[in-house]
Amino acid sequence: MGARSKRYKNFKNLIEVSKSYSVKEAISLIKKSKKLKFDETIDIAINLGVDPKHADQIVKGVVKLPHGTGKEVKIAVFAKDEKVKEAKDAGADFVGSEDLAKQLEKSEIKVDRVLATPDMMAVVGKLGKVLGPKGLMPNPKLGTVTTELKKTIEDIKDGLIEFKADKAGTVHAGLGKVSFAEDKLEKNIDNFVDAIMKAKPSGAKGNYLKDIYISSTMGPSLKLLNKI
Repeated sequence: MGARSKRYKNFKNLIEVSKSYSVKEAISLIKKSKKLKFDETIDIAINLGVDPKHADQIVKGVVKLPHGTGKEVKIAVFAKDEKVKEAKDAGADFVGSEDLAKQLEKSEIKVDRVLATPDMMAVVGKLGKVLGPKGLMPNPKLGTVTTELKKTIEDIKDGLIEFKADKAGTVHAGLGKVSFAEDKLEKNIDNFVDAIMKAKPSGAKGNYLKDIYISSTMGPSLKLLNKI
């Protein structure tokens, strides 16, 4: 049995499958489990009572995690003229126009977020088939089509993340690292759940927030108490 498999089995013996844990209890259990050689991510999965096939039941938005994700975020920005310098000075990893579009089309660079100023959407629009499936298409509603590049880039680097329910109505996100202090992880999780509640769509009927689970990258899921 490999080290990871053994660690998974040992950790699973510590938890009760039928039990729902408080955020504090769940984080404590995850942190007590034997550490791997890398700093695992704390992942959350929230099952919602929505059917995203209906336009009035789509759940998406952005939320600022007060303590960030612990992950280095690579940002590409479509901009020109004075906005190029603004983006670079703010910490963007890749800035350009047609040249940047070609790099993304050919998968020459790997990025986590793509921003664009409104006047660059003619260029970005051609990348729908490339960026769309990856969830990277700039969107004014999510603040990724903007003239405020400095603020947006700094916010993203500081923990502003996007969320969107998948076809099954589940929202997934990484909310920090196992090495984070327990109170910081707890605050990140609470903020994320609050944001999901505020994003409740008009078409959602009945039980909106169904189940919440958290886990580390290589660990089993722990069900959280639903306080809603």
